[in-house]
Amino acid sequence: MIRMENVTKRYAEGAAPSVDNLTLEVPEGSTVALIGPSGCGKTTTMRMINRLIEPTEGRIFVNGEDVTQADPVQLRRHIGYVIQNVGLFPHMTIAENIAAVPNLLGWDQPRIRKRTEDLLDLVGLDPKEMLARYPRQLSGGQRQRIGVARALAADPAVLLMDEPFGAIDPIARARLQDEFRQILSRVRKTVVLVTHDLDEAIRLGDRIAIMKAGRIVQYDTPDAILSKPVDDFVSNFVGVDRAIKRLSLFSVADAALALPSANAKSSVAASLNLRDALSLMVAGNTDILAVTGEDGVVVGHLTREAIFSI
Repeated sequence: MIRMENVTKRYAEGAAPSVDNLTLEVPEGSTVALIGPSGCGKTTTMRMINRLIEPTEGRIFVNGEDVTQADPVQLRRHIGYVIQNVGLFPHMTIAENIAAVPNLLGWDQPRIRKRTEDLLDLVGLDPKEMLARYPRQLSGGQRQRIGVARALAADPAVLLMDEPFGAIDPIARARLQDEFRQILSRVRKTVVLVTHDLDEAIRLGDRIAIMKAGRIVQYDTPDAILSKPVDDFVSNFVGVDRAIKRLSLFSVADAALALPSANAKSSVAASLNLRDALSLMVAGNTDILAVTGEDGVVVGHLTREAIFSI
């Protein structure tokens, strides 16, 4: 869906490139997280896709079209964009904010109204309560949901997200990340996500591109990056606790043993990730947990040994 070929960005002639001869392919329907230290070029890379920043050299294709030759205004109307502080228009109602791009594209009002209501349902907000409100009347989490709804309004194939959950408290952030994953399971989009948060990249990314000095150092699945970092830079970046982080990629069901155990005094849901299950073991000073299904019935057990064998 997105292909960047030998893309370079220099902000001044003779200056060191902000993005340096970068080549990247983003498969259709996947989420790719760009991450790295400040100044590594990740935001510049993302913004060149919709030409908010113009590349100095190279070519960028979106769905087979060379966007460096396209009308940038028309291009942006067909690519969703979500930023950290949402960027809602404060003088517009929520309905008017979501309808901004469909109005520019000339959609008729009944279609816009239905699309707006459907999107509010999709992001978990009640249209009856939200349509007439203004951004100042919403919480930070609600505004971020509206930002996602607005980005999806014209049903774009591509969604660019620049630290979308960075300004939200950690509890709300984790909840919104989970909800966003559920949204993507229902509306298939190709997503490029810029983040400083490795846990967010692991949680949301099908693939992660770790950048340094305008180049991609490693581009791989979260599992591969955490288990097989290509060099010391990546190893240090993902941290000495990368083996623990890797456990968040697997659910209790992936390691659970099928038979119940009489030695298990506490339980864990089969859908929980192994990192959280290990935390429960440590907190409860136990090496074994009963595993329950969606109905709360015990379906097996989980041992610390089974977690470490993943």
